[in-house]
Amino acid sequence: MKFIETKIPEVKIIEPKVFGDDRGYFMETFRQDIFNKEIPKVDFVQENQSLSKKNILRGLHYQIRQPQGKLVRVTSGRVFDVAVDLRKSSPTFKQWVGVELSADNKRQLWVPEGFAHGFYVLSEEAEFVYKCTNFYAPEYDRNLIWNDPELGIEWPLATEPQLSEKDQSAPRLEFAEVYS
Repeated sequence: MKFIETKIPEVKIIEPKVFGDDRGYFMETFRQDIFNKEIPKVDFVQENQSLSKKNILRGLHYQIRQPQGKLVRVTSGRVFDVAVDLRKSSPTFKQWVGVELSADNKRQLWVPEGFAHGFYVLSEEAEFVYKCTNFYAPEYDRNLIWNDPELGIEWPLATEPQLSEKDQSAPRLEFAEVYS
């Protein structure tokens, strides 16, 4: 596995080694010992998968208590994936990293605890898989509006995104609960 730095040091792009021939390919998508050499003290307790259609935007989501670190990847299709630093004490507070994840590039993104996360579907549909460091706790679930001008996320939109009701009514950062 190759770990690639981003403009936020704690957020990493991970490229697996892919072994392929005319029959197909093989890759390790996760290996605890290698992962923990780069990102120590991380254990995953839950794995989730979603399917979304083109122009769906999910996010920006986080848990204010029981924060979740997420290792995310796409098994079918393409998305633009975003991590936003919500740690007030961080030098990168309010900064974001965006990267295309796809079944073709097989890249993964490490989104640490203390970050909001979201993605926008670029292909006709996309299957999205993510491992979490903490269990989902709906009572601590929070979100931010995807197009908050204070964050300035440069989403590669083809058209106005389709949002869930929850994401449509999400607050701007100035009104949101964030990490200290």
